[in-house]
Amino acid sequence: MTSGQAAVPAPVRSDTDPGDPGTGDPGTGRDAILRAARRAFTQRPYADVTIRGIAADAGVSPSLVVKHFGRKEELFNTVADFGPAAAELFDAPLPVLGRHMVVTLVRHRRALQSDPLLRVVFSLGNRDERSLLRDRFQEQVTDALAARLTGRERTLRAELIAGHLLGLGATLGLHRSGAGADATPEHLADLYAPALQALIDGS
Repeated sequence: MTSGQAAVPAPVRSDTDPGDPGTGDPGTGRDAILRAARRAFTQRPYADVTIRGIAADAGVSPSLVVKHFGRKEELFNTVADFGPAAAELFDAPLPVLGRHMVVTLVRHRRALQSDPLLRVVFSLGNRDERSLLRDRFQEQVTDALAARLTGRERTLRAELIAGHLLGLGATLGLHRSGAGADATPEHLADLYAPALQALIDGS
């Protein structure tokens, strides 16, 4: 953040983790650290975030945060990386990609209790280092998807697809005990994927 920029007020903390895939390393505190870091970096100015504060939120010692992730800058770079999530979401042939994205996103949320993309929404409107989240999302998600599409208006279609995925994640988070919570990933894909697939196909 530049010296002339005003700090952005922190929004009320939500218990819903807007993060991406966990590490699959239970019992070490690594996943808890990542969840706390995602909340911190997406809800507060970068300069206000500390390793000690992240550790307290995660319920671990500051030394454990350093052991797993090193300095604050390195931890931020981990939080800002959408590459692995995008690779998983886009790992299907174009004719079935819409369905694959819906099923993958829903299964991920339920297995890891986090969303692979939604944290980028929490950085909207801020001008400090959190703009890196938006830049990485553009590069690793929207641009990567546009490069896979064929036909006209690929960038616009990729942006709209990304919006659909963010909307699905936000809806599932908002209605955590609603009808969507009882629906199978496949049934949600039956209802939601056709709109995505139309954008993928360019029809």
